[in-house]
Amino acid sequence: MESRRDRFEEVAPGLIEPLRRFLARRTDPATAEDVLAETLLVCWRRAEELPADPLPWAYAVARNCLRNAERAVRRQQRVAARIATVDPPAEATSAIEPDQDVRDALLRMRADDAELLRLWAWEQLEPAEIAVVLGITANAASVRLHRARTKLADQLGKTGAGAGHEESREGRRS
Repeated sequence: MESRRDRFEEVAPGLIEPLRRFLARRTDPATAEDVLAETLLVCWRRAEELPADPLPWAYAVARNCLRNAERAVRRQQRVAARIATVDPPAEATSAIEPDQDVRDALLRMRADDAELLRLWAWEQLEPAEIAVVLGITANAASVRLHRARTKLADQLGKTGAGAGHEESREGRRS
């Protein structure tokens, strides 16, 4: 009994050129080569099942592989058409720019603290998400965020600019 490898090596040389011509007459050269490779792979996998005259059987395999390739191309074209017709996302509105006092205060802070505040305020990340971005624990992010906000408030207090969250004293007795 011959092995699969022996059987494939016996029949493959006689299949390649007829299959190449068969495919070249039906599709573009690149697709023909891809389908030829797929056809030979099927022949390899099923070498023990190859009939005595394997060429017609191999033509059938090549024909099916070509149909699969053509279906794949059609699917890709449909997906591309759908993507092209999808409404583009709404244009992003311009981000609210911090006023110059906040910018100056951030520039005076340590870079790590300023980045942490930007992640929190501009990107609206929670401390656990900031922790992922910075590669620290969520607890460390919470603590650092609290400290950074305090430092920012101090920086804004030094310039005389309000932090924007001053408590109202209306209605309170001092």
